This record gives sequence, C-alpha cells and structure tokens, in this order.
Amino acid sequence: MRFETSQHMKLGQQMKLAPRMIQSMEILQMPLAELQERIEQELASNPTLELVEIEPDESERRDANADADGVLDLSDPGEADFARLDTFEESNPDAAENTFDDGVASRETDLFDRMPDRRAASRLEGEPNARMEAMASAPARGASLGEQLADQWAVADVIDPLRPIGAAIIAFLDEDGYLRVPLEEIADKAPRPEGVETWPPSMDDLELGLQAVQLLLEPAGVGARDARECLLLQIDAQLDSLADAADTEDDAARAVAPAPILRHARVIVDRHLDDLMKNRLPRIADETGLDLDEIRLALEALRRLSLAPARRLVEERSEPIIPDAIVEYDEDNDRYVAYLNDTRMPNLRINREYALMSKDRAVPKPDRDFLKTNLSNAQWLMDAVEQRRGTLLRVVRAVVDAQREAFDHGIEALKPLPMTLVAEQLGVHVATVSRAVADKHLLTPHGVLPLRGFFTGGLSTESGEEVSANAVKAVLRELVDNEDKSKPLSDEALAKALKDKGFEIARRTVAKYRGQLDIPGARMRKQF
Repeated sequence: MRFETSQHMKLGQQMKLAPRMIQSMEILQMPLAELQERIEQELASNPTLELVEIEPDESERRDANADADGVLDLSDPGEADFARLDTFEESNPDAAENTFDDGVASRETDLFDRMPDRRAASRLEGEPNARMEAMASAPARGASLGEQLADQWAVADVIDPLRPIGAAIIAFLDEDGYLRVPLEEIADKAPRPEGVETWPPSMDDLELGLQAVQLLLEPAGVGARDARECLLLQIDAQLDSLADAADTEDDAARAVAPAPILRHARVIVDRHLDDLMKNRLPRIADETGLDLDEIRLALEALRRLSLAPARRLVEERSEPIIPDAIVEYDEDNDRYVAYLNDTRMPNLRINREYALMSKDRAVPKPDRDFLKTNLSNAQWLMDAVEQRRGTLLRVVRAVVDAQREAFDHGIEALKPLPMTLVAEQLGVHVATVSRAVADKHLLTPHGVLPLRGFFTGGLSTESGEEVSANAVKAVLRELVDNEDKSKPLSDEALAKALKDKGFEIARRTVAKYRGQLDIPGARMRKQF
C-alpha cells in the first residue's frame, strides 16, 4: 500500500448566505405582534437603539414616504437580498456555511446622515425611559404545571413513604396531566430523592403512590393513564361531591338529582367507550338497557368533562389577533383602500451620543468596536423593518385589486389567485410573497381574515366561471350546518348538492375539503 500527498487547485463558485439576509427574511415573515416582541428584545439588548414617540411632523413625513399608489421606495438592497435568498434556497438546500460582514465601514456615512439632530428622548432630564417602561410592563411568568402540582402534593394528607413516590410520578406527567410512562420505567429512571434510603420503590408502592396522586390532586383526572381512566376519575369525583352535598341541608335534593345521570355516564365510559367514539348509540342502548333520552343526558354530562384536565391549571392566554393591515371601502371613489396597521409600531432611531462615541478616537478601541457592532445591528434592524413595511403593503394592495368581489360579498366570492401571479406583478420571487403573507391578517369589512386565505387554487363552475377552493369550502360548510342532523348528508349527497349550486366537484374532493374543515363524516354527525 502506498501513501502520498499532493496539491491541487480547484476553481468554482459558491453562494453563501449572509446572516443579515437571514435576519431580513425572518422579519419579513413575522406577524405584527411577533415583530413588536423582536423589537423590544433588540431595545433591551442594544444600547445604541432607542425608542421615541412620533411627532406630528415626523408622522406626516413617514406617510409621505409612500407614492401615489401607496408603495414605499424599495431601492434599498433588501429587496435584492430577498431575491438572492430565494435563488440560494432553491440551488443550495443543504448549505451550512454563512459569511458575515458587519458592514460598518460601508454604511457609516449613511448611519450619520439618517440620525436626528436632537438628543435621545430617554436621556432628556425629567422624561421617562421608554425602554425601561416597556420592559417593566411585561407580564410575569406564571407557575408551571409541575410547580403547581408539586405545591399541592407538598401539603397533601399522605403518609411519608408515599411522598417521594408521588413527587417522582408528578415529574413524569405530561402537559395534559396524563401519565404516559409505565410505572416500571419510573422505577428505573426516577432519581433517588434526597434522604430516601430505599429506592427504587416496589411496583405495589408505585401503584399506591399513583392512586394517591389521582385522588388528592386537583383538578380531577390528573394522573390518568388514558382517556377512559381520565373520564372515570372526573365522574367519580363528581359523584363524591354530590354525595357530600346530599349529607348537608343546603340544596340536598337538587344535588342528588344528577347522580343517576353520572352513573349512566360512568357505565358508558367504562364498558362502551369504543361504541361512544363511533356514535353507535343504538348499540349502547341495546346493551345497557338505557333509552336514547337517558344516553343523551349522559352525553351532556360527559361533554362538561375534560380530556386534558391539567390545562385548567396553566393559564393559556390566547393572544388576540392583531391585523397587520386594514382594508376599508372608499365610498367617494368606489374602491377599497389598504394601509398598514403600524400605529402601534415603535418608532426607532439611533442614539446620537453612542454614534459620535464610535468615531471618537479618545474612546478606547474595544469600546468603539462594541459600539460600531451594535450600531450596525440597529441600522440593519431598522432597514429590515422598513423593508418589511414596503413589501407587505405592496402585496396587500395587489390582493385588494385582485379580490374586489370577495371584499364586496365575502369569501364565497373569492377568485383563484396563485402567488406566482402576484410575484410576477410585483417583480419579486414567489418565496418573497409567501413569506410576506405568512401569519398575517387583514381587518376587512367582513372581519379579520388571514391574508394567506386570499391565495387559493380554483375550480370551474358549470358556466365556466373560475371560483376559489375557499369559496367551495364556504358553501360546503353552509350545507353541513343546515342539514337535517337526524339524516346527515353523505359525501356523495354533498357532492350532488354542490353540483346543484353550480360547483362540479368529485366525492373524493368533498371528503378532502370536509377533512380540511374538521367536519366529521355523516355517521359521526348523526343525532339520534
């Protein structure tokens, strides 16, 4: 075997993705609420970026940046960066190397040209620090599920040998409160608690610990191993509560009344859960001896239970949807106008004092380098935000022009609108349009609607007119909502009803649209 070394020269081209380009694309894709959070993070970490209030004359100048069509000046290199990124993603899907150029030298002149002459508002004597106020108003983190259950277990009335076992079981509960891990695995994986000599516990002790967790922790159902056990635990807890109420004088008669219904519900869950999941109520009636009215009352009781009981402990704040743009009807000109909902967007600028310090030779070089890096980051963020504003506004107005009938009559009048058509119209790559509409919403005369919903494929009606898939789905939803629930329409019947309305659509397409709308099949929709 022979080993040797040699030198070779290879000539080639390789496109590398700059981190700044990645940042621009991420900001373009962010919805308004997420972008505000991103800006707040930059304000907290970058001392050269500051938040100021928009003055009246400054607001007018900002609005004047739009041309007659409402399109901002897009001569900034950001748009070209978007196109280059789209080309790069198609030709280099596995590229991992990135180049980095902070661009301080090339953008230094532009940086000082765009700075305001006045000092930072946060440094004026007597004025509040806007950045600190924004950070102080952030909500505190709530206690996690594990923390709340551990606090309950710490004060639970349980014998000492079971206390570390219950704590170990709680650590393995998922976010819904289920114990998805076998007890044998807990015995193998749970670390030895401090001060406990005998570990791991036996299977009998683990079973006792699990029973204690299920009985003592709230809400009922926590610690269940499957849906059946979860429902049974909640029914048993309600039956116990009714029994306790029956022993008191307050509302005793009313408290006992639901008990038979709960007992019927327990039988159904314990022995006929599979039939219940498949809506086979007549079979349940035959095997239990209950009539359909009693079964319906039991189902009403079951609907008040939860298959994810632990989620009641964790506050899930549903963030309100903040529309990124607003579409209004202009009666004088008989047209729809669109503008961005950026009144809540913070007004950013460079801190002039830090900018001057970055050029002051008297300042130590490490400090100047630190300031230059942060000044570059701040400038790039401001440019990316402005670039996002211009691109999003152009896309929204293209949608408004193309979907006039939908804004007049609702989503039933949507027309097919491929993203490639809008991309060609705006002179950008289709990936740029896709990122611009991602997670964005419009406030329209018909409510808040997702921007991506205006881009759909199409079908042809019997008259040859093109209609969007979303319009067909809206008609399909209306047919299901108005059907006779005792005799729900099959997919074949739905296809025929759509044909009667002028939509030529196959049964399998009806089934696909029904699944996308989360509409169950005819058997599951049937009401006995």
